[in-house]
Amino acid sequence: MHLDVCRVNIKFVVTTKRTYHHGDLRAALLKAAASEIERRGFETLSLRELASLIGVAHSAPYRHFTDRDALLAALAAQGFAELLKRYKDSAREKSPGARLRACGRAFLELAADRPQLFRLMFASDLLSDTSADPALAEVASACYVALEERVRATRPNSDEQTIKAMTIAYASLAHGFALMRVGNRIRPFMRAGLSDEDLVDALLSFDIQTPSRPASAATRGRSRRPSRPGDS
Repeated sequence: MHLDVCRVNIKFVVTTKRTYHHGDLRAALLKAAASEIERRGFETLSLRELASLIGVAHSAPYRHFTDRDALLAALAAQGFAELLKRYKDSAREKSPGARLRACGRAFLELAADRPQLFRLMFASDLLSDTSADPALAEVASACYVALEERVRATRPNSDEQTIKAMTIAYASLAHGFALMRVGNRIRPFMRAGLSDEDLVDALLSFDIQTPSRPASAATRGRSRRPSRPGDS
């Protein structure tokens, strides 16, 4: 009788050691995934691997994620939520221009701090179908709207088409630089001794000129460059 009780107790201990409370498994999987993608990228990450890493059955992750893409989408959503928080934290600057530059710096800092998460957010196909994950689409859209509001504040007299065009131009500038840096595409011969901080400062001080007139049906499809100081 004593031996039977011991066997029951041992079985109970082993079972409870591998059991998560509701919600804990999802958080553990996302935490492990965040760590793994920074170590080796997201392309080959699998739910089976993550299950092994945190010591649960290979079928356990499917309680929270239908497949690998669903987990990556949730991870990307966390990244956009972090970016949105950084945007909000950067709103302490006094002038609209300073707040826009702080927003750009927050974007570049996230890319530098978590380069593989940044790639997942901006260089993967997760947002190609926004209906696939509404939560991800919503938080990604909120980030873009926050940037657009910063641009709008710097150009109070501009119409909506101009604001849209300038937001895309500003986002493209920051996004392109961030991807170049994350992918080690800024070669030594390009730097001429400039540090990353020098390059970030130069980028954030770059002034995108307001177009001379908003895009319209008459001008759409024709090549037109923004006006610049000194143009006739």
